[in-house]
Amino acid sequence: MTGPMVVDSKGGEAVVDNAKMTLLAMFLVGLSANSGLLFGYDTGVVSGAMLLIKKEMELTDFWHELIVSGTIGAAWAFSLCGGYLTDKWGRRRTILTAAVIFTVGSLIMGFATNKEMLLAGRIVVGVGVGLASMSTPMYMAECCAPKYRGVLVTIYTLGATSGQFVAGIVSGLFSDVTDGWRWMLGLAAVPSIALLVGFMFLPESPRWLVSRGRVDEAEDVLQRLRGRDVSVHQELKGIRESCEEDQRRKAELHNVNVPLRILRTPHARRALFLGAALAGYQQLAGINTAMYYSATIIKMAGVGSNSAAIWLSAGTAGVNCVCTVVGMFVVDRMGRRVLTLCSLFGAGVSLAILGGGFLMMDHTAPKITETSALAGACAAYMTCGECTSTRHTCGFCMLGNGTGSCWPFDKDSELALGGACMTPAGADLAAGAEWAVGYCPSDYSWVAVAGLVIYLFCFAPGMGPAPWVINSEVHPLWARDVSNSISTSTNWLFNLIVSLSFLSLVDEIEAYGAFFLFSAVTFTGVVLFWFIMPETKGLTLEEIQGLFGADMEKTGATGDGSKPPHNNIQVVKTIEL
Repeated sequence: MTGPMVVDSKGGEAVVDNAKMTLLAMFLVGLSANSGLLFGYDTGVVSGAMLLIKKEMELTDFWHELIVSGTIGAAWAFSLCGGYLTDKWGRRRTILTAAVIFTVGSLIMGFATNKEMLLAGRIVVGVGVGLASMSTPMYMAECCAPKYRGVLVTIYTLGATSGQFVAGIVSGLFSDVTDGWRWMLGLAAVPSIALLVGFMFLPESPRWLVSRGRVDEAEDVLQRLRGRDVSVHQELKGIRESCEEDQRRKAELHNVNVPLRILRTPHARRALFLGAALAGYQQLAGINTAMYYSATIIKMAGVGSNSAAIWLSAGTAGVNCVCTVVGMFVVDRMGRRVLTLCSLFGAGVSLAILGGGFLMMDHTAPKITETSALAGACAAYMTCGECTSTRHTCGFCMLGNGTGSCWPFDKDSELALGGACMTPAGADLAAGAEWAVGYCPSDYSWVAVAGLVIYLFCFAPGMGPAPWVINSEVHPLWARDVSNSISTSTNWLFNLIVSLSFLSLVDEIEAYGAFFLFSAVTFTGVVLFWFIMPETKGLTLEEIQGLFGADMEKTGATGDGSKPPHNNIQVVKTIEL
């Protein structure tokens, strides 16, 4: 039995989409997921590792944010040049380069002797992450058959969320080990070496080969990817026509640089705006705040033990991973548009719940009822929140009779240096007493943790993969490298801004204010994408260009002879960007 019929976007004969998953295609998918795992592992492991590193290296909030953001800043910078490299070197060689760089950076972090060396390792890793995050989804989209493309590109995101979960497990296992953070960070070299070795055996993208005039090689690659018993002539013809059109337009506009040409071409400009907006809102919705600082957020919510906070953050990463699997099965059934809108709306609601949990904790936080001149600067604080702020080296001592006091603590052991909670190392506190460093005891901790879990449940299936899937589909071939580079760098830029400012934002407007702000911004994204996002499921890459182009406005067709749905293609066409 043959697959569904797909009408060629240029009016040619129908193509039977009967491509199957060959062993080579499955190997490609597995390695591309491993590329996502590198990104996910780095995102997840820093959450737990930083709890240990901050204590050992006595980091300020600024250095905490700087080390977390070092990778992100480097990834942003090198995603900007990623478009040039994927066009010049090819997708495959760019991914190989990224794997080598990531391996070197992981080893530097594992052997770091001070905060400066650790920051250097984070920056080197960021270079590899930036190149891989830009080139891998593009490579997968150009190698996948149209009917598998949505699911397979989503596998990159599954790899990322799986990496976060693996990082959580590894962090938990090493949380009580001496120098455990070195193992957490250094083990990232294992999947990067696997990626390096594996991609040595994979072919280049057929679209890149055609663009370089290597048509025979491209046909051979397509045949190996689709199966020897499947005809690839019509698919190759479509790729050649796209590349020839690209070359023709480049010859006509040889003195115009590509970014400027994108801005002057309406359909390319619309596609770039959508792709960059999705990439930006993925970060503005707070996902990597939740992942980079998950253990810190959980500890702020009232979980006192570092080890317990790290294991709970591993649990939230597991929720993220499972829900991404759900996204794989619905992305090509529900469609990109509906899935994205529902996901973003749910994320906004759950961020409000998360903020509400911290607000309840703040309003019910125990008060300081006893002060002593022996407490020094800690005696000036009147609430548990002020006392345990990360800006101060003070902890909160709460006794069973309801009294509370603020005292300084030893930076190495985090034991109280005065008051009723001062005990010898290894000794237990009095019955009913609790010594809190970096958090306030609360009966509402579960609300914040539940809000975090609900947030990941809503975000992961839709807004997790959507920006990568859409950006791999919507850009015309001549603009694909540069547009993907701009969208990816937009993602990293907002990632950098959010991660570099989160702890400072919490200090200024409290945790509940920060999450209420993320919620409000997320709802603006729901409104924006309602008006500008079309549906792309089931269409070839060439047909998708018509969703943003003048030809589709004239015909009103979607590529298969049907009329475009309301609030989809027609809405996109009426917005002048």
